[in-house]
Amino acid sequence: MELRGKKHVIVVIDMLNDFIGEKAALRCENGEKIVPAIKELVDFCHEENIQVVFVQEAHRQNDRDFRVRPVHAIKGTWGSQFIPELQPDESKGDYVVQKRRHSAFSYTDFDLFCREEEIDTVVLTGVWTNVCVRSTGSDALYHGYNVICLSDSTASKDDLMHESGLRDIDLFGDIMTTKEYMEAARKKFSNNNQVV
Repeated sequence: MELRGKKHVIVVIDMLNDFIGEKAALRCENGEKIVPAIKELVDFCHEENIQVVFVQEAHRQNDRDFRVRPVHAIKGTWGSQFIPELQPDESKGDYVVQKRRHSAFSYTDFDLFCREEEIDTVVLTGVWTNVCVRSTGSDALYHGYNVICLSDSTASKDDLMHESGLRDIDLFGDIMTTKEYMEAARKKFSNNNQVV
């Protein structure tokens, strides 16, 4: 598959202590399985000079979100921190977007960042496919970006939720595996072919 767009951003959504691992307050049980694929992708992007953005839920103490979901990822706590395997590296250009809603675009500076960097394509990874990943994908479309979702670098609590999210995203974006994306990106962006 040939990739759309001239400049991509890899979006790593909510790979945090309160979503990943046995001690997580709002555990996404299949989330642990996607860590190696995302790690490989981030390393690849650092080598190929593809922008990586880490999205971090960082709620206030009495966030309205807690009226419908358990308390989780409060700003400044262990639960809101990125898991040890997936830490942003600012020395390699990684950028962190903090959010209090499902979408990385909702009331954040993510869209401004993408426009400043002349990014036209959003590549989705992380958790949960049917909630925050899908919401971010929808908002990316509404803001005029191309959307790609990596099926084996996204996860939900169970396969049914995951497949539901992928089906929705497939209506307006491209669904690929991580390996397929890296192979296509290597062809497209090697030798610094990206527009900067």
